[in-house]
Amino acid sequence: MKHALVLCSGGLDSVTAAFDAKNKGYAITIFFCNYNQRAYNGEKKSAKYFARKLNAKFVECDVRWLSSVSTSTINSSRKAKNGVSLKDTTKESKDWYVPCRNLVFISNALAYAESEFIRKRIKYGIITGFKNDGPETFPDTTKEFADSLTNISNNTTKAKSRVVSPLIKMDKEDIISLAIKYKIPLEKTFSCYVGPEKHCGRCLACRLRRAGFYWANVNDKTTYLFKSKAFL
Repeated sequence: MKHALVLCSGGLDSVTAAFDAKNKGYAITIFFCNYNQRAYNGEKKSAKYFARKLNAKFVECDVRWLSSVSTSTINSSRKAKNGVSLKDTTKESKDWYVPCRNLVFISNALAYAESEFIRKRIKYGIITGFKNDGPETFPDTTKEFADSLTNISNNTTKAKSRVVSPLIKMDKEDIISLAIKYKIPLEKTFSCYVGPEKHCGRCLACRLRRAGFYWANVNDKTTYLFKSKAFL
């Protein structure tokens, strides 16, 4: 059987990527990272819920040290800005960028996959939920970034695990449409940067989530603490 190690935050994108891999015949392991993020409780609850739905193994990776070097609002008590427009989020994204977060996550995932290959001869593909954000917004969510890590894996590991981003050409509304196709209970996903257990409605992730439902013409059942109509 094919095996997929899915980097899953419990968010809409990574959960959909996990269901997509399951639909393609992979046995799923959910790889969840704890980096002292404010939304840890909400994210973990969602990731574990979907691990059960997918009959998947749940693995929590402890990288809490990352918060000590983070410059992001994700790891601080700063209030989330209620941004005016989503037409250009380049400047606002800088507030949420965690230095080398995805590089740290995938490096740990590759180490786990390498260990499983050495001990059990299980060969994992590494699945991410990266979507079409563009290098200006989050440079560590691009196809080029994922491909470079596949090259490193090929040159430095026995398992030679590929890093794959099946949603990389999709926008949020496309991902929501795919999730509906897979009958994912999207209200159980957790996308908020602030948390800890409910969507704030103000942060960039919440506003992008709401816009995705809007453009996909899908009813958003998510409960938001703040729900301004002017989120586009």
